Amino acid sequence: MLVNEIFYSIQGEGVWVGIPMVFVRLAGCNLSCSWCDTPDARDRYKGVEISEGDILKKVDGYGCDWVCITGGEPLEQAGEVDELIKRLIEGGYEIIVETNGSLEINKIIRDVRVHISMDWKLPGSKMDSRMLKENLNHLSANDQLKFVVKDKEDYKHAKNVLERNPINSQVIFQPVGGIEIKDLIEWVREDKLKVRLLPQLHKILNIK
Repeated sequence: MLVNEIFYSIQGEGVWVGIPMVFVRLAGCNLSCSWCDTPDARDRYKGVEISEGDILKKVDGYGCDWVCITGGEPLEQAGEVDELIKRLIEGGYEIIVETNGSLEINKIIRDVRVHISMDWKLPGSKMDSRMLKENLNHLSANDQLKFVVKDKEDYKHAKNVLERNPINSQVIFQPVGGIEIKDLIEWVREDKLKVRLLPQLHKILNIK
């Protein structure tokens, strides 16, 4: 697998925010979001080839029950990711697969220990046209759908997605750069959206 880095930190986003976990950040991404906070991971040629077995050995060394497979975009290496997930399941790990919503998620191995964290890109990212609508049908209560909101236009777009599609997973709204979370809170309260509002904890704490 082409790996950008492997490190131990806390989850900064979504329903698992604050949980210590090992992050396996893969190299290569098919999108180029305007607010991307891991630009070095977009280039697959900057990745280091590491076998699934060696990744597992390094993960085991941290003595942590949670593993987040992130990127870049993990599903660009879907076959290798499946093999890694199988081995992590055998090892008893709780697994999060973070994906950008532009590649098919229905082939990700499903297990009670496997959680999909899928972004839905909004106009502020300049990647909203790349989303696969059918992915919304493959999310379950075990997963989360995450909207990173830059401004009021992004918010209205996200609201429209929720109104037009039945969503079976938990839904997270979080701010990026351009707005304060208090603005997002007011919009959600006014429209009575059934979502969870969360800040990006890793940015507040200035950690990975």
